[in-house]
Amino acid sequence: MKKVHFEDLGLIDFQGAWDFQTQKFNEIIQRKLDNRNLPQSEQINQEHWLIFCEHPHVYTLGRNGKEEHLLLDDLGLKDKSAEFVKINRGGDITYHGPGQLVAYPLLDLDDFFTDIGRYIRYLEEMVIRTLLEYNIESGRIAGQSGVWLDGEKASARKICAVGVHLSRWTTMHGFAFNINTNLDYFSNIVPCGISDKAVTSLEKELGRKLPMDEVKSKVMKHFQELFEVELL
Repeated sequence: MKKVHFEDLGLIDFQGAWDFQTQKFNEIIQRKLDNRNLPQSEQINQEHWLIFCEHPHVYTLGRNGKEEHLLLDDLGLKDKSAEFVKINRGGDITYHGPGQLVAYPLLDLDDFFTDIGRYIRYLEEMVIRTLLEYNIESGRIAGQSGVWLDGEKASARKICAVGVHLSRWTTMHGFAFNINTNLDYFSNIVPCGISDKAVTSLEKELGRKLPMDEVKSKVMKHFQELFEVELL
C-alpha cells in the first residue's frame, strides 16, 4: 500500500501554506525528473503529502477568475481584516477563514491514475462520504466543481469548494470544506463566480458547532479509502 505523509499546519496564513505546498510540489516533480534518468534499481520512492490547515480571512482568485467578483475595495478588505491573493489554481474566487477545513493533497498522479476528472471526483467524494456520516446527503452539480446540498433545487447551496493545479501530473491546492465557517464573509464575493446559489456550512446544517478534529479524522479516513493509501 502506498504511503502518504500527513501534516496538519493548524491556523496558518495563506502565503505560508502556499510556500510549504510549493516546496513539497517542487520536490515531488524534481524526484520524478531525477528518476527518469536512473535505472529502475536506483530510483528513489516518490513521496506524497496530504496537508490540512485553516487560514485567517483571505479571498483567493484562481487564474481564470474575474477580479470584479471581489465586492470589496482595499478599505473594505482592511475593515474585514482580510487579504486578497491571486493564485495559480483553477476556478474563480473563494473565501478561506477560521473554522474551514482546507486540504491540500500533493500527489504524483503517475503513482495513482492520470485522470484529472477522476482526481477531482475523489476530492469531492471524500467530503460527500464525510457528510453522510452526519446524515447529510450531498452531491455534485453538472458543470460545477465542489460539493452541493439540494444540488438540483432552488435551495442548492455549496458546502465545499474545489480548485486544483497540476503540472507533470503532480497536484497542489485542493478543497475548502465549510465546518464552523463564518458565512458572512461569502457575501463580499460572488463565490466561485456563481451568483444564484447559496453557501452553507456543517454548523449551519446541523445547528451546532463541530469539533474540527472529529471532522478531520473522517476526511482522512475517506482519503485513505479512496486513494488506497496509508497516512504517515
